[in-house]
Amino acid sequence: MKQDKEVWLRGEHFAGITQLLQPVAHALLQASEELAIIMQNFNDELLWAKPAGCASPGFHLLHISGVLDRLLTYAEGNMLTDDQLAYLKKETEIQELSSSDLEDRCQQQIKITLDRLKNFLPDTLTHPRSVGRAALPSTVIGLCTHAAEHTMRHIGQLMVTVKVLNYQPAS
Repeated sequence: MKQDKEVWLRGEHFAGITQLLQPVAHALLQASEELAIIMQNFNDELLWAKPAGCASPGFHLLHISGVLDRLLTYAEGNMLTDDQLAYLKKETEIQELSSSDLEDRCQQQIKITLDRLKNFLPDTLTHPRSVGRAALPSTVIGLCTHAAEHTMRHIGQLMVTVKVLNYQPAS
């Protein structure tokens, strides 16, 4: 599945997504590809392990799915639903799901997010948006960009954590 070039260097344009959000789409698709590689043959017994007190792979997978949904909800000008708030509270809890289930959930949420990006027209990207109960200021493009950036941050953390958990010292 590994490509010779990163998504942003392939010259792809994603139909229906404004040119200004193409970098967001590129980052999300890069995350999707890296996620598939990272989680290949992952041992489910390690899913909730926290090496050196770091967040578990299970948390990263749950969080990526949840944060994409929440940030796009704010970008769309909506407040979070009770279901989204409940999901947020459960992200840190061990769940009875396999790593494959969690990876599939992440991959599906990335696809949903890419579809949601199609709803943002260029003239709406600087519209102000409020984030959270504190109504912190942002914009549509700020939230979309942060969704991609935050996803890639967790993909990087997941990559390192999985490598540490899979490390087998040479004998």
